[in-house]
Amino acid sequence: MSDETVSVQRGAPEVGVGPWLGTPPVGDHYDPVLLAEGDRRNVVDRYRYWRDEAVVADLDTRRHPFHVAVENWEHDFNIGSVVRTANAFAAEAVHIVGRRRWNRRGAMVTDRYQHVLHHPDAAALVSWAGERALPVIGIDNLPGSVPLETYPLPESCVLVFGQEGPGLSAEVREVCTAVLSIAQFGSTRSINAGAAAAVAMHAWVRRHVFDQPN
Repeated sequence: MSDETVSVQRGAPEVGVGPWLGTPPVGDHYDPVLLAEGDRRNVVDRYRYWRDEAVVADLDTRRHPFHVAVENWEHDFNIGSVVRTANAFAAEAVHIVGRRRWNRRGAMVTDRYQHVLHHPDAAALVSWAGERALPVIGIDNLPGSVPLETYPLPESCVLVFGQEGPGLSAEVREVCTAVLSIAQFGSTRSINAGAAAAVAMHAWVRRHVFDQPN
């Protein structure tokens, strides 16, 4: 049962749209069941009534060339949030390093449309990235880290995040091209791992999507 279905059953306002009224549109990307019954999925209006496979295919034509990796040694509940944010920013793929199983609830079903790959350990991730000449960039507030706000993020790269609490593992730190920190000004030692991932992805978008010359 999806989170959207649960919210409807609990009496929350329905999301999405109802059945298509009038003559249904024509096209292989449309789902006849959704047209007949309504579309309550967590998708933008552009993809209303589209088949899941058609949504993925369209996203594949315009994904951004950065990847996101997150370590999963303790079934971190933040992974779902990372997947959802990666989908929002059209990341090429999300890579789960460590345990294959992860808590999907926070993804809000966006893992249907976001490519999610698995690597058993950091070495496997690095090997995969090396074959594609992708630098691995760690995000963690560690001694000696470089400010994310001033670092020239590569257009094609893998942004890697550690577990909530312990942060990047020693194995990942050793293979990172750079480790970047997010500026903080309060008393807490760190921000939520899912929030850190969102900040880093948005930093990439600002640099490579909005800061381009006209």
